[in-house]
Amino acid sequence: MLPGFDGLRFSHWQATQRDDGVVVLALDRQGAPVNALSQDVLIELGDIVERLAIDPPKGVVFRSAKASGFIAGADLKEFQDFDRKGTVNDAIRRGQVVFQKVAELPCPTAAAIHGFCMGGGTELALACDYRVASNDASTRIGLPEVKLGIFPGWGGSARLPRLVGAPAAMDMMLTGRTLSASAARGTGLVDKVVEPALLEDAAAALTLKGTQRPFKQRFLGWATNTWPARKVLAPQMAKQVARKAKKDHYPAPYALIGAWERSGGSGIQARLDAERKAVVKLAGTPTARNLIRIFFLTERLKGLGGKDHGIRHVHVVGAGVMGGDIAAWSAYKGFEVTLQDREQRFIDGALARAQELFARKVKDEAKRPAVAARLKGDLAGQGVGEADLVIEAIIENPEAKRDLYHLLEPRLKDDALLTTNTSSIPLDELREHIARAPRFAGLHYFNPVAQMPLVEIVQHDRLDPAVVRRLAAFCKALDKFPVPVAGTPGFLVNRVLFPYMLEAATVHAEGVPGVVIDKAAVKFGMPMGPIELIDTVGLDVAQGVGAELSPFLGLQVPAALASVEPGKRGKKDGQGLYKWERTDKGSKPVKPEAPAGYQAPSDLEDRLILPLLNEAVACLHDGVVADADLLDAGVIFGTGFAPFRGGPIQHIRATGADALLERLKALQARYGDRFVPRPGWDASVLRQPPE
Repeated sequence: MLPGFDGLRFSHWQATQRDDGVVVLALDRQGAPVNALSQDVLIELGDIVERLAIDPPKGVVFRSAKASGFIAGADLKEFQDFDRKGTVNDAIRRGQVVFQKVAELPCPTAAAIHGFCMGGGTELALACDYRVASNDASTRIGLPEVKLGIFPGWGGSARLPRLVGAPAAMDMMLTGRTLSASAARGTGLVDKVVEPALLEDAAAALTLKGTQRPFKQRFLGWATNTWPARKVLAPQMAKQVARKAKKDHYPAPYALIGAWERSGGSGIQARLDAERKAVVKLAGTPTARNLIRIFFLTERLKGLGGKDHGIRHVHVVGAGVMGGDIAAWSAYKGFEVTLQDREQRFIDGALARAQELFARKVKDEAKRPAVAARLKGDLAGQGVGEADLVIEAIIENPEAKRDLYHLLEPRLKDDALLTTNTSSIPLDELREHIARAPRFAGLHYFNPVAQMPLVEIVQHDRLDPAVVRRLAAFCKALDKFPVPVAGTPGFLVNRVLFPYMLEAATVHAEGVPGVVIDKAAVKFGMPMGPIELIDTVGLDVAQGVGAELSPFLGLQVPAALASVEPGKRGKKDGQGLYKWERTDKGSKPVKPEAPAGYQAPSDLEDRLILPLLNEAVACLHDGVVADADLLDAGVIFGTGFAPFRGGPIQHIRATGADALLERLKALQARYGDRFVPRPGWDASVLRQPPE
């Protein structure tokens, strides 16, 4: 037992003294697989640090007793509860006080970081005198709070700019980007990088011997936080943020810049007070509540399948853009992949695109050949018999798909899964002639595969639930979010998105400039406008989806989507509703400006967004997904629907279902029955208070 600790029992921290006189405090949060900083953990740490201050050891090292990582951050479930109770201020103050006690210990301190070190974990490390990180690939250090609608509130924003200089610190906090151990060493955030086995000894040695940080780092920590520097840098930072996020949508980055600009040159207590006040205010905003809710939705999606997918070899049939990119991404994520098509030239094109993906994603050139070797062209389809999972990604034609399954199915292994990447065809149409229907499902990816995080697992009435779990686990291994959906036309995402795109095309045909339509959607919070989106997915693809969905939804397809001219399919042809020009990063649309003095129709936003909300309500009513949370998650990750609004159902709750219903009826009276309210608007789930 350490001196001064007689009779004390700790639930979360293990305190031991090394032979060299250094005390090691190891966090092993009780009853949790991962270390997160709850209030109990902080209170216990505060008690320990107070006793260490009375009789200080030669040094103190903080480390994790869990192999999974250092500290994942604050306990967000607890944080949500504090928000509901209005006690966020107390929770923020407690964390600041405890970490300040660590900073004021009358002995040297060091953090020994291995694995993930996020949020509050990084803030604890910043309160120490030194930081050592393991060179393991799993070690990542970050302050991602801006992604939750807040910013570091336990001293992180007060300490990091002084340590590494304001530009590097603010870039890290404004983006939520995580750093490897070597990158953190380069900025000065970490003092030393060592092998995992040497981590504790290296941290202890730093507390005993210390180290002198390079002059350049010390100078940047002072010079970039002076009053003149803050007055010059803060507006530049705000301008950069404005290119990606509007202040009224995402206030946290602007609040962080403002707090630093006002108090970055003050003493530590003034900086902590400014930080606390700003974070408490942000925590009460709808944006923060919705982004934290989305975080928990992602955790739910990750947990749908567990780890046991039993898939090693993936065979993809169809080397077009979708099939080729699905194959490439699967190989990048560690699966053996064979890629089949009817002609070698299609396979060659897909393999060339795969090399571009590997060049972007695999930074270590020495590792690229091994990644590339996992993807093989397979004109003859020999991989079918060896595959654990076969993904069909051919044209959107039910008869062509059924003919293919007739050829594939007799060659499959007994436990292999057969899936389709169809974007809209009901699975009941496709599984009619399949002998192993319980092992047949949809895996609907979104374009571009490398960027879009969602995969719809499309179900039918004869599908084995165990197959859904296996496919969800496979999606998790791909770093994708799986959402199980019913196999009805359009599934979830396309069914919700199609009325939105259709109305945009209709408005465009009426003469409203595309740039005006797109600006209205982006102002609402969509990642791109619907006219640009139609060109991006391709007018031919939109036409195919329209042919499948318009009869089901009772909608009329405008001429622009009903008949597509050759060579004018959108982005891929360089011409669609917009003209597209090549750039170093691909291509971008040329959007003609609206005529001088042009006024957008006052109901433009409603005409675009209400059809989407209307169909989301219908999907929930029809049981396309199991509940409102899964619907919101699917639409956010499948379409980019304004994350700060929390998803369609959350937005309906926040705005008021009855008010939106009246606006929908007004559009129906003005424009016709395509705006008729769909079944489900009377559901009680729409009238729950926003979470």
